[in-house]
Amino acid sequence: MFKNVIVRIPSPSISEGITSADEGKPIYEKALVQHENYVSALTKTGVNVTVLAPANDFPDACFVEDVALCTSKCAIITRPGALSRREEAALPDMLEALKRFYDTIEYIKEPGTIEAGDIMMVGDHFYIGESARTNAEGARQMIDILEKHGLSGQVVQMSEMLHLKTGLAYLENNNLLVAGEFKTAPEFEKFNRIEVEMDEAYGANCIWVNDYVIVPEGYPTVQSKIEALGYQVIVVDTSEYRKIDGGLSCLSLRF
Repeated sequence: MFKNVIVRIPSPSISEGITSADEGKPIYEKALVQHENYVSALTKTGVNVTVLAPANDFPDACFVEDVALCTSKCAIITRPGALSRREEAALPDMLEALKRFYDTIEYIKEPGTIEAGDIMMVGDHFYIGESARTNAEGARQMIDILEKHGLSGQVVQMSEMLHLKTGLAYLENNNLLVAGEFKTAPEFEKFNRIEVEMDEAYGANCIWVNDYVIVPEGYPTVQSKIEALGYQVIVVDTSEYRKIDGGLSCLSLRF
C-alpha cells in the first residue's frame, strides 16, 4: 500500500517539453486543470500528497517519476538520459522532499543514465528497461544499489517504446497490462497479462494506488478490462501531457 505521493505543478514552459508526438503543444491552462484533477484522484486513494512548486527552467519537470526511484528501503536519485532533464534530478526542493521521508538516498553516477519511467516495481523486484534514456551502465548501477538494500532487479531489452512503463502497468495481484513489444516479452510470461492493442496503447500507462486504478480518459477498452478484474477505477484526463510523451505514472512518485 502506498502512503505518500510527490508531484510537481507544471510550469508555463511545459509547451516546450520534449516530444516525439505530433499532437501540438500542450495548453498550459488545461494542463494545470488536468494536474489538479490528477492530485484529486490520488487523494481519493488515501495517500498524502506533497505538491512541489513549478520549475520554470525545466519544461518536463512535472514528470517527477523519472528523477527518482522510491523503494521500501531507500530513494535513488537517477541521472536522466535526456540532457535537458539532467539537472532536474538535483533540484533542491525535490531532494528536501525525499529527505523528509527517507534516511537513505543513493545516486546514479556518470556515465550511467537512467530514468525511472523505465523501472517497474513488482514487490521487492524491479524490472529495468534498457532504452534510449536508460543505458546499460545506469541499469547496472541501479541493480547494484537495489541489491545492496536487499532488493533485486533485472534488465529488460526494448526497442520500440520510449520508456518501459509506456507499455506496461503492474496492477498488483499478478495482473499486468501489456502493450506493443511487451506482449511477447519472456520476462513477463508468469503474469496474468491483459493485452492492450496499439490503438489504445497510451491507455496501458495506468497506476495502481491502494486498490484503485487510475486510468487515462479516452481508452474505454482498457478501462473495461480493468473494471472486469474487479478494481475501482478513477478516470483522469491527461491529454495535454500526452502531447509531450507523458502519462499518468510519469506525473508522480508513489511510495
